[in-house]
Amino acid sequence: MLDGHCSLGWQLFAVIVLLTIGNTTAYFGLTGNEPLTILPLTQETEQTHGKAHFKVCDRLKLERKQRRMCRRDPGVAETLMEAISMSALECQYQFRFERWNCTLEGRYRTSLLRRGFKETAFLYAISSAGLTHALAKACSAGRMERCTCDEAPDLENREAWQWGGCGDNLKYSNKFVKEFMGQKKSNKDLRARVDLHNSNVGVKVIKSGVETTCKCHGVSGSCTVRTCWRQLSPFHEIGKLLKLKYETSLKVGSTTNEATGEGEITPPKKAIAAAHHQQNQIPRTTDLVYIDDSPSFCRPSKYSPGTATRKCYKDKNCESICCGRGHNTQSRVVTRPCQCQVRWCCYVECKQCTQREEIYTCKD
Repeated sequence: MLDGHCSLGWQLFAVIVLLTIGNTTAYFGLTGNEPLTILPLTQETEQTHGKAHFKVCDRLKLERKQRRMCRRDPGVAETLMEAISMSALECQYQFRFERWNCTLEGRYRTSLLRRGFKETAFLYAISSAGLTHALAKACSAGRMERCTCDEAPDLENREAWQWGGCGDNLKYSNKFVKEFMGQKKSNKDLRARVDLHNSNVGVKVIKSGVETTCKCHGVSGSCTVRTCWRQLSPFHEIGKLLKLKYETSLKVGSTTNEATGEGEITPPKKAIAAAHHQQNQIPRTTDLVYIDDSPSFCRPSKYSPGTATRKCYKDKNCESICCGRGHNTQSRVVTRPCQCQVRWCCYVECKQCTQREEIYTCKD
């Protein structure tokens, strides 16, 4: 159950959901029915002085240790909020053409988190990735008191490199997230182990996307000295990678390791025979995994509002999204800027073009 998971303290998405629109505590006046896209990225004016961020941290439904971590650095609360919004927006973007379009309002959010669907796996991964990414960026942007730019590099031929710029501090971010999530593994609780596994997948994807950016210095453009720093991939790239992992996610069960007596994530019994012939069916540490088969998301349920009246694209996804019910076609006239040109100096001049377009929506 969701409440049991929240009490463990390391289920990041459960924390993020409660932090966003708590089930019992209104946050910035939200009721739980608003779309996540309206979340503020900065704190209110009254929270910008002194230790006002304590109030924000205290309002969040966090465990004692998490609240203490939030309060000890004024930048943490704002970074948590940024991570929430970034993760939610990316989820909505990646699933914009799917039956489940990352609808997280009200009861849908709570119901999803109570089940081990592949969609839930994605939510845990994108949320842990969002927090890791936002913290690393906040450090390099100077918004945190306890961290700054990335530390010295571990690069070959270091005498030929001059470490400069301001790299994203992934080392601090990883350490913070690990401590904040309080990664405790329950040997008996399969769902807890699956959620932790998927959260770790999100962090691993962030780590795999670190790039070294360099700038040359020298006479006549020569590269006798290079100033280099490490940067994380844009979060949109992280979202695309996690969406691919969602599409290849594996259903799992649980077995007990006879040597250690600890529970392990394994393919379900029905898949074990096939797994002997297909090695890629054995879950890896970089695979998203799930326990329960997902609903169709075609009709309204406690997990989604269904796809009736959803906009679709005739040659792209109407057949899939509308679940065989067909779609309606509406025609309308729209006027948009067109044939734009840059004029000296300094404005853009456009003509207004009128055209007729068709809108497709799923039938009830």
